[in-house]
Order: sequence, then structure tokens, then C-alpha cells
Amino acid sequence: MGIFSRLKTLISSNVNDMINKAEKPEKMLNQLLIDMNTQLIESKKAVAMAIADEKKLEREVQNHEAQAQEWERKAMLAVQAGKDDLAREALLRKQEYDNNGAEYRKQWTAQKESVDQLKVSLRELQDKIEEAQRKKNLLVARAKRAEAQQKIQSTMSSLAGNRTAFDTFDRMAAKVDQMEAEAAAAKELEDVSTTGSLEKRFAELEKSDTAADQMLLELKAKMKALPGSASGE
Repeated sequence: MGIFSRLKTLISSNVNDMINKAEKPEKMLNQLLIDMNTQLIESKKAVAMAIADEKKLEREVQNHEAQAQEWERKAMLAVQAGKDDLAREALLRKQEYDNNGAEYRKQWTAQKESVDQLKVSLRELQDKIEEAQRKKNLLVARAKRAEAQQKIQSTMSSLAGNRTAFDTFDRMAAKVDQMEAEAAAAKELEDVSTTGSLEKRFAELEKSDTAADQMLLELKAKMKALPGSASGE
């Protein structure tokens, strides 16, 4: 199980290093997945080598069993030929192959069990990496949202702590109100001035007309009083 222990150590080391350096979550998670997949490839190679060793031991077991059977067959032939001394030699060779074959079988059984465990661990590792890949996007989205909220909060806190900008807006608003009031007052004065001038002109005009009428009447009366006027006759 050493390959998976190395993977755990590598990942733990990288995570601690990136956290200590305050890396951005997205960058950290991407690098972590790269490390996981790189080590997964190495783990697959190690498991493949373990499987190859297991197959090699299996072939050795089969070979020794086949050799033992062959020497037993030869011993039988020797017995049938009445050559017991040759049969004994064949049986000794058979026993040698049986003993070696039994030892190989023990190693093969142990290796096969180890390989089976490695396969299970490898599948679990693949599942965890796939799950991590799925979670990465969610974690990145959450991190970005949190970062945006932090920026907004920081901006709000900065503005709340510095009233200069808001005070400037308030002063400008007051100034605009004053300008509007002054403009309205000026217009009202202009309207009053215009109305008074017009009324004065009409009053003078009416006064002028009345005086002219009076003078005309006086002139006509004077003309009637003159000798030789048509009205006086």
C-alpha cells in the first residue's frame, strides 16, 4: 500500500504549502487535482507492475506443477520398464518440482491478495479524484462569490469611514437648490417689473387721451363764441 501512502503524503504537503502561501482557491484546487492525477498515473503503473509480478508467479506455479506431472509420468514409464532406480531418480525430481511449486504457490497467493487490495484501493482513489473534480467547480464558485462579497463590504466600509465624498454631494445639492431659488426669484422680479411698466404706460395713455378730449371741447366752445362763426349766427 506504499503508493497510496506516498500519494497522501504528497497531497498533504502540497495543500499545506499552498494554504500557507495563501494561494487563490481556484489555483490551489487546480494544482491539487493535477498532483492527484499525476500520482494516480504513477499508482496505476505500480499496480500494473504488481499485477505483472503476480502473473509471473502464477506462470511459475503452473510450470512447476507441469514439470512435476511430467517427472511422475517418466517415473511410471521407468517402473513399467522394470527400471526402479531410474524411477526413483524421476520421483526425486518430481518431489523437487513439487516443493518449489508449493513455495511459488504461497508467494503467488500472497501476491494475488495484495494485487486484489491494490485494485480496490486504486478504484477508490479514482472515485475520490472524480468526486474532487466535481466538487472543484462548486468550491471555485463559492470562493468567487465570497471574494466578491468581501470586495463590496470593503468598499462600503471605506465609504462609510470617509464622509468626504458624501459631504461633497450634500454641499452640491444645497448649492443647486440655492441656484434654483435665485433663478425663480429673478424671474418673479422680472414679471413684476414688466407688469408694472405696462400698467404705467396704459395709465399715461389714458391720461393723455382725456386731456386731449378736454382741450378739443374747449377749442370748439371758443370757436362758437367767435363773431361770424356759423354757430354764433
